[in-house]
Amino acid sequence: MEFVQTHIDNRIGYITLNRPEKRNALNFQFVSELKESFKAFSADDTVKVIVLKAEGGVFCAGADLDYLQQLQNNTYEENLVDSTHLMELYKLIYTLDKVVIAQVNGHALAGGCGLVSVCDFAFSVPEASFGYTESRIGFIPAIVMTFLVRKIGESNARHMLLSGNVVKAQDALNFGIIHSIVDSDESELAETVKEFAEHLIIHNSSMSMKLTKEMLAKIQDLPLDKALEYAAQMNAQARNSEDCKRGIASFLNKENIKW
Repeated sequence: MEFVQTHIDNRIGYITLNRPEKRNALNFQFVSELKESFKAFSADDTVKVIVLKAEGGVFCAGADLDYLQQLQNNTYEENLVDSTHLMELYKLIYTLDKVVIAQVNGHALAGGCGLVSVCDFAFSVPEASFGYTESRIGFIPAIVMTFLVRKIGESNARHMLLSGNVVKAQDALNFGIIHSIVDSDESELAETVKEFAEHLIIHNSSMSMKLTKEMLAKIQDLPLDKALEYAAQMNAQARNSEDCKRGIASFLNKENIKW
């Protein structure tokens, strides 16, 4: 692949944005390669947790503006194909059956901030900036909106999306866009993310994380009674799983389980 690098280390699948000369800006091919990489790791039993990171000083500057300018000559139908392509990437990450951690080493703007928003966890250096700057160029943050409202609530989403403001990592943490700031250099960020991923790998059942992500994606759109009915069904399903049987037996026998 031209714009994406992947490798596996101790059950962690690394997906690296590798277009630093363009600030890792997204175009159709870049999105295609990311979708291919996430699908491959989803199907790979040797991968339990996925880390999304970037080469260069910028995590992702959003859409490639030269590419967006070319799209202005497209028909509505052609642009719908392209926007659906990006939507499928965000949805894929958000609903993936494995935990995805964003390792944010620099600015994440517009579509790049969208990538961070659909990950399950996000760790950032203090200097990184975050923002949905589409309104500054007469564009709209349409696709990410669906996920952002779910993640940080309508009030915070309105603030970020309508203002178009770029905020520092501490504000992004306060809003809930990221989960942790690593007050050190990029190598310390990588080590912190690795340790957190290894913690999930060692202590958590793959099945439990998969079903929990599945429920989080579905339950918010259900009426209360339907949500509780669905939750009861998933609860019953989990009780009969091999992972649950192993986990309870290990707990009762005071044994350390190896997931």
